[in-house]
Amino acid sequence: MLRQMCWLSKSSGDDEKILHLQIAPGQPWRPYTAFPQFSVPDYRIPRGSKGWATYQKLLKAGWTLVPSARGSEFAPTSYAESTVQS
Repeated sequence: MLRQMCWLSKSSGDDEKILHLQIAPGQPWRPYTAFPQFSVPDYRIPRGSKGWATYQKLLKAGWTLVPSARGSEFAPTSYAESTVQS
């Protein structure tokens, strides 16, 4: 299984970046919230990075970080953020 992470803008023209994951070749980048099996709750820090706690967990688990410039080459122009309701 491909296990890559990338910090991408939440939507086109938005400077805020959130963690996106890719788990299969050719699959689009999706927000970390679309993967409840991998994500962990965000830290409660005002203006903190969305996905930072998940990034730390997955980095320790051997996931690869892809530079944002490279990840955005293959990203769609806009993202529909999915969230998990508890």
